[in-house]
Amino acid sequence: MQPAIERALAITPASRTRDRTIDITTTGARTGEPRRIEVWFYRVDGRIYLSTSPARRGWYANIVANPDFVFHLKNGVRADLRAVGTPVLDRAERKAVFSSIIADLNQPWNPAGIQQPVEPLDEWMHGSPLVRVSFPEGDPE
Repeated sequence: MQPAIERALAITPASRTRDRTIDITTTGARTGEPRRIEVWFYRVDGRIYLSTSPARRGWYANIVANPDFVFHLKNGVRADLRAVGTPVLDRAERKAVFSSIIADLNQPWNPAGIQQPVEPLDEWMHGSPLVRVSFPEGDPE
């Protein structure tokens, strides 16, 4: 993987909102058509994850049905990365990742203007989608 792409994926809790904002193109679960949307990604323990606040999400249903998708970097470096999404169902991994995401979103400087405090961990555990992302052509780990 190119150094510029590795740097773009190496976000930290100090990263700005725009640094973690990407687009993903999934394949529609029902339609089979490409669906492109903007989302945030997170990095926890060297791995890349997609998630959102508690709610049902079409992109998650699409990845469950069709794990291959495109991860579009668009800030600092532009790149379209072939990716595979794996839903995270293991309770221990979900708890560790969501604890990190919530701590990240509850930072005092709150660059995204997110209403704080962010929902309790229990709500995220039960209501948020969580997908681990891998890049078949070379993980940045």
